Amino acid sequence: MTKSSTPRLRAAFAAMLLAGTTLGGVAFWHGDSVQAQTRAQAAIAPPATTQAALPGFADLVARVRKSVVTITTTERAAMRESESPFPPGGPRDKMFRRYFGDGDTARGPVHALGSGFIVDAEGHVVTNNHVVQGASAVKVTLDDGRELNARVVGRDPRTDVALLKVDAGEPLPYLELGDSDRARPGDWVVAVGNPFGLGGTVTAGIISARGRDIQAGPYDDFLQLDAPINQGNSGGPSFNMEGEVIGVNTAIFSPTGGSIGIGFAIPSNLARAIVADLARSGRIERAWLGINVQDVTPEIATQLGLAAGVEGVLIAAVDTDSPAARGGLRQGDVIVAVNGKRIDQVRDVPRSIAALKPGTRVTLTVLRRGREVDVPVTTGRLPN
Repeated sequence: MTKSSTPRLRAAFAAMLLAGTTLGGVAFWHGDSVQAQTRAQAAIAPPATTQAALPGFADLVARVRKSVVTITTTERAAMRESESPFPPGGPRDKMFRRYFGDGDTARGPVHALGSGFIVDAEGHVVTNNHVVQGASAVKVTLDDGRELNARVVGRDPRTDVALLKVDAGEPLPYLELGDSDRARPGDWVVAVGNPFGLGGTVTAGIISARGRDIQAGPYDDFLQLDAPINQGNSGGPSFNMEGEVIGVNTAIFSPTGGSIGIGFAIPSNLARAIVADLARSGRIERAWLGINVQDVTPEIATQLGLAAGVEGVLIAAVDTDSPAARGGLRQGDVIVAVNGKRIDQVRDVPRSIAALKPGTRVTLTVLRRGREVDVPVTTGRLPN
């Protein structure tokens, strides 16, 4: 997303996507003799590659691009204080205040651009929460150029997913959310979006990694992509070679403010659950235990008398009158499994609990005084 009131971004991690260029080249080696060239060819033995063997994305893009949209938002005009740049009380300060006033002045409305995609024939559109957060008006531009007013059905800041609704007066072409658990590092991925307001733009690359935690929220589980995603791509889809959406483009890592081939997308399996809840009730209800957790460091393991290299997450505190307190969890317990699934790192706990509904009975296996103990707990509702 790009805002006309913000000329440049300073942070390395940008929840709003930034611009970039990809450069490539070919290096050639010139040998000193025929014998040297023969040895080099025998050592390298590159496979013969023809144009026909390279993947083509044109047919895929032709199928999916009709369901990718541009999102334009308008934020309400804000007030800002008129600040004199001159020494207070001086003649120039008095003249400034005479012409520009002493109080607040109105700032013009702020416009922003992002991307999204249609997920059913009725006109529900998925995008990022940061694309529409704070917007007083939202418009969706379809691939055929039609501009429609959109209503924000619901937003989830914790995962940066938002759901919009447009009324086109007819069924709209839509996209299926695929199974992101099947996506593997090295698989091809195609991103479609609206970088810099240019309109439908296609980029391609591979999945670089899975399960990335970029400290954006408690449920981080991003796909890392090297397909260039840029400012304005926020909320747009990433596709596998079957044309299924496997990710919602959300952020890039950018020390320079431009794309360097490290982008992040919300996995479709996480987005699917959020979208379903937003469509049903306009809000997300997550399960809650009421505990604070932290890694088990070697020093903590020694203090607790645990074996070296033990895997698990330490309960550092238990909230008073919380589901965890009522269920019998204690400070100093080390969670090693949730419903039988082993826990390796801190973020596994909130993600496992958040996947449940309030009122669900869950069994936590904890290490307590050197023994594994199963503690059943009924989850509560996560407070806002």
